[in-house]
Amino acid sequence: MDKIEEYILSHIDAEPELLKKIDRDAHVRLLQGNMNSGHLQGRFLKMITQMIRPKRVLEVGTFVGYSALCFAEGLDGDGEIHTIEIDDELEERIRYNFALSEYENKIRLYIGDAIYIIPCFPNEYFDLAFIDAGKEAYRDYYEATLPKIKKGGVMLVDNTLWYGKVVEKVRNADWATQGILAFNRELADDDRVEKVIVPLRDGLTLIRKK
Repeated sequence: MDKIEEYILSHIDAEPELLKKIDRDAHVRLLQGNMNSGHLQGRFLKMITQMIRPKRVLEVGTFVGYSALCFAEGLDGDGEIHTIEIDDELEERIRYNFALSEYENKIRLYIGDAIYIIPCFPNEYFDLAFIDAGKEAYRDYYEATLPKIKKGGVMLVDNTLWYGKVVEKVRNADWATQGILAFNRELADDDRVEKVIVPLRDGLTLIRKK
């Protein structure tokens, strides 16, 4: 952790104890524990949820449930989050983490491929969406999700700076990097939405549907 990040974390709202535990367990027990949103981004997700006050949130990529719990924490009393995870081996851990939270009743978990699950929701059903799944399929997730977002609704897309690889001149980039580059390039020209990239953590793109 660099000094700026350390300073930021010491001057924002504290990370809830349950989320600390979930993050710690993921780092200890899973190979990619750093896929959790973490303290700073988690508090951002909660706050933006409180600002937008969505009735329904869609999350593509649950991992172990950290970010879903941040959204749930920020929801009003009757709000709900629908979260999709493709890795069925994570289901038991996800449900265990949700069961530890007072917000469990706000969360609907789906196990499977989001490309097939998202079309099952009605159009303009969600006020807020968060995409943080397989980078090579970001364009597909985006196109599947956009019709499900209400006009004026917001989509957040994570990792859009991808460890700085988006500005590296690599001839044969890996599939994930290629996916991020293609998504960023096409989104920049998409006049259906307004968009801005925030250099938060690994890059977070905020998108507003016109």
